[in-house]
Amino acid sequence: MTKFEAVQNKISPKESLLSKVAIWKTENQKVVFTNGVFDIIHRGHIEYLAQAADCGHKFIVAVNADASVKRLGKGDSRPLQDEDSRALIIAALHFVDAVVVFDDDTPFNLISELIPDVLIKGGDYDANCADDSDKKYIVGSDVVKNNNGQVEVIQFVEGYSTTKIEAKIKNS
Repeated sequence: MTKFEAVQNKISPKESLLSKVAIWKTENQKVVFTNGVFDIIHRGHIEYLAQAADCGHKFIVAVNADASVKRLGKGDSRPLQDEDSRALIIAALHFVDAVVVFDDDTPFNLISELIPDVLIKGGDYDANCADDSDKKYIVGSDVVKNNNGQVEVIQFVEGYSTTKIEAKIKNS
């Protein structure tokens, strides 16, 4: 298998990922999950994802589908890269074990099916927020906590965001 094929094999449809997770759990592997758009990968993403991967044995990254990104209201130009490209870039990171693209507005259904041991989000969320109408609420945190899992927040690396990079490119 080539290195490229190995990277491609990390990208799984949900059904295949559920089978992988079931095997990992029988092997007592701690499964970590995060999600995001990951449109233009920058230092903040890499630090966040690497720290998240350190929270367990197997690391899953769910990438928002293009239609899902449009519904998030991140701007008319977003996503800048298509979902297949974004998933492939994330899969190329050595510390990522699996990537899945999801088209729902939130990853709630995916989290409910996977039931990761650790759910990770970035610094604009609050692991203790229980009000699902609050912007700081972590979708799926109730599912993870009800299954004896952990919910963690990793602080942002100041000065790095896709929005800032996009603005800098437009102003060049």
